[in-house]
Amino acid sequence: MAERDDRPGRRAARPPRSAERAARPPRAAEPPLPDDVTGAELDRGVRAELASLAKLNAEAVSRHLVMAGRLLDDDPETAYTHAVAARERAGRVAAVREAAGLAAYHTGRYAEALAELRAARRISGDHSLLPVMADCERGLGRPERALAMSTIPEVRGLDGLGQAEMLIVASGARRDMGQPDAAVLLLQGPELRPDRRRAWSARLFYAYAEALDEAGRPDEALEWLQHAADADEDGETDAAERLAELGGVRFVTENDA
Repeated sequence: MAERDDRPGRRAARPPRSAERAARPPRAAEPPLPDDVTGAELDRGVRAELASLAKLNAEAVSRHLVMAGRLLDDDPETAYTHAVAARERAGRVAAVREAAGLAAYHTGRYAEALAELRAARRISGDHSLLPVMADCERGLGRPERALAMSTIPEVRGLDGLGQAEMLIVASGARRDMGQPDAAVLLLQGPELRPDRRRAWSARLFYAYAEALDEAGRPDEALEWLQHAADADEDGETDAAERLAELGGVRFVTENDA
């Protein structure tokens, strides 16, 4: 067997670091950051995740994450550009991948959102993203996968909000599959009580109304849209507007009184 020749100059030449940097694709132009955004606005837990980054990089990432969260509802496309900028700088941080996934989800980039949320879950072990991941499957036209995801063991470990959101997604998947009666049945549980308000009640009542409407039960749908409007203190749904669409009138809600 021939002896290894480890003499200097005999090994394959490694390109200098400057050449390696030059070979990397250039980073896309990042969206501007307002001077009043410092990054300190982030949740303490997210800031802790960024502590492993170099100081200046951590500051830039945190500011982009703040902007992504701030713009997500009103300007999701710009929020997405900030989330992508953060991901390009810190792709191994779970909170960053989660932000990129949620921004992609809000802009209808469901395949990208699913990939990012899977990465975030793999890094952190956090299962709270499962309902959004299941809804991404719906967005990709795969309701059967969304339904299958709603039954995996990890779902039982979600908090009340997570379990309610998964029920809403599963009911929507049934409707996607042309099974409105099954969609109605899925939502019939202890949380479906107008006198029992939770953070998720408005969305749950709204989803139930949608299922009832598709099942050919418009009178009951109107009733549950009214319950959704009454429970919707934060404007999460368009229940009041839908009342007008389905019933020809806008019912007065508790919030209007």
